[in-house]
Amino acid sequence: MIDKLKLAILDMNDAQPNQGLRCITEIVQKFHEDIDYKIYDVRAKNEIPDSSYDIYISSGGPGSPLEQEPWRQPYLDLMQNLWDFNKMSLAKKKHVFFICYSFQVICDYFELGEIKPRRSTSFGILQVHQTKKGHNDLILKGLPDPFYAVDSRDWQLIQPKLSVFKKHGATILSLEKIRTHVELERAIMAVRFSKEFVGTQFHPEAEPVSMKAYFKLEKNRKIVVESFGEEKYNQMMDRVDDPDKLFLTYNAIIPRFIKNAIVQAKQPLMS
Repeated sequence: MIDKLKLAILDMNDAQPNQGLRCITEIVQKFHEDIDYKIYDVRAKNEIPDSSYDIYISSGGPGSPLEQEPWRQPYLDLMQNLWDFNKMSLAKKKHVFFICYSFQVICDYFELGEIKPRRSTSFGILQVHQTKKGHNDLILKGLPDPFYAVDSRDWQLIQPKLSVFKKHGATILSLEKIRTHVELERAIMAVRFSKEFVGTQFHPEAEPVSMKAYFKLEKNRKIVVESFGEEKYNQMMDRVDDPDKLFLTYNAIIPRFIKNAIVQAKQPLMS
């Protein structure tokens, strides 16, 4: 019988209140028979795991993904070590999932394109369109096109350097919603960096039931309405518990990523 896999959750929220970390933890706990996990507070406490874990999930978070803080180089050194390990290992690999802020940080590190501030914050449950590669990718296969996801960002990856994508073997899996009324480049919303490394600009961990309850609270409703308007709030609440929207994304992307890592780990070693 194989030992349980080790999973590290990298908390990139910088001690700011958030729902994402709880949602990630709840997804991971569904695999308790196969996985033991530990949370590391990367930005607030400079906690960086070692490279002994089998799976890493790096969360979203606030602020600039380009900030030069003490945690940054150790974090990137870890990711480079995991990347190098995967290149050398003929059997067991290290699987990493990057969400939103972490996605921006690693895309900047790999120099896949321009990480730029948005003109305004993108917020809500919005459409995400798959590329041809995305249609057949493990984490997106079978999802409708477009599918819906929680989008919350002040920064974005644009102007992809396709030669760098080719060099790393990376592929673009999805793009943001089509906006016919504005002449702005569509942001890249998901990238597969390798068979084991993948990331999304959106929040696939967002759990619809708790999200609805959270935003129904008056203090949270007030924040959204004051920041984005009543129409945006009503649109989000209309979409949050639609079974054809967020539920599909939540049940597919991160669970598939974890299941795949478990399956790969259980395969017999190459002789």
